[in-house]
Amino acid sequence: MADATKIEWTDATWNPITGCAVVSPGCTNCYAMKLAGTRLKNHPSRKGLTKDTKAGPVWTGEVRLNRQWLDQPLRWTSPRMIFVCAHGDLFAAGVDQVWIDHVFAVMALAPQHTFQVLTKRPERMREYMLGMSSRRSFIAGYGALVRGGNLPDHYETAYEALAKPLPNVWLGVSVEDQKRADESIPILLDTPAAIRWISAEPLLGPLDLTCIHQPNAGSGPWWFDALTTDRMGWFHDEAATKPTDEDPLAFSGYSRLDWVVAGGESGPGARPMHPDWARSLRDQCAAAGVPFLFKQWGEWAPQVGAVDGWTIPDDPEISRRDHRDWEDDRWGDPYRPMWCDDLDDDTVSRVGKRYAGRLLDGIEHNGFPEVRR
Repeated sequence: MADATKIEWTDATWNPITGCAVVSPGCTNCYAMKLAGTRLKNHPSRKGLTKDTKAGPVWTGEVRLNRQWLDQPLRWTSPRMIFVCAHGDLFAAGVDQVWIDHVFAVMALAPQHTFQVLTKRPERMREYMLGMSSRRSFIAGYGALVRGGNLPDHYETAYEALAKPLPNVWLGVSVEDQKRADESIPILLDTPAAIRWISAEPLLGPLDLTCIHQPNAGSGPWWFDALTTDRMGWFHDEAATKPTDEDPLAFSGYSRLDWVVAGGESGPGARPMHPDWARSLRDQCAAAGVPFLFKQWGEWAPQVGAVDGWTIPDDPEISRRDHRDWEDDRWGDPYRPMWCDDLDDDTVSRVGKRYAGRLLDGIEHNGFPEVRR
């Protein structure tokens, strides 16, 4: 855990639970997994959580409660945005529900902070949040214990604070492509939360948040717009009109996304992100008035220097690095020319995260939802 972090959308990380399992393509180059299997492999909080493979360290699925760190946010008095379980997943299958209770108790007792929860298991997160009211007495009791029996003045009791979604807890899901978005976002929007958000990092394909696909529900497959609360329709309806009130799928019950974070992949084995994928998310959010944060290009950046804030200098060290072209809806094999003549959006170069930066069309996007107390 760290009281300072280089992650662009948060101020600190808190790891009361470590360990995870690979569940989607976005997990392949997980930085936390690689770190747990290399530099931190003998640290008590990480030891045994990964196994060595030909592809490098891979999560074993084992998870660990780090009790020594549970009350850390209570000792941070000045307000912070805190990324919860940055090196794990609070809702992973092996995480005991009592551990989750402990984490929520601490979050309830630290209203000065904003806690950012991100999961790849939205089903379990929804189940937990829907059942929280039946467990709030236990959570409040544990919260009073870790607080030394003294509840914060902000709440009459922790019990009452947990009667509804905590205003300082943002619940999010990680979605790297349209398939994962279609699967996870409807569950997220059906989950009680003060703020709902997504992290599209690493962004591995185009993502249309205005058309989230849903399976056949009697009259055929349908879609809805995750950035608004009043747009949905049937796929067989070319006009994509909103259903009438009599329609059994009349749009109700869902909220909209409050925040979108996007970024490319960094580190060894990183996969490129097409700039049009990031631009599309930026434009979708702008049209809907939803805050958008562009975290990074990652390891690969497009060769459009005048637009995106960097140029490939006449430097043999740069020109010998890997380049890839977008061909037939996929990235071609890496190549290393002495110089690239065609500088356009369909070519990316492996220049590294620091050199690539985080400017999208020359602008740094740092949108955040309003912090609620």
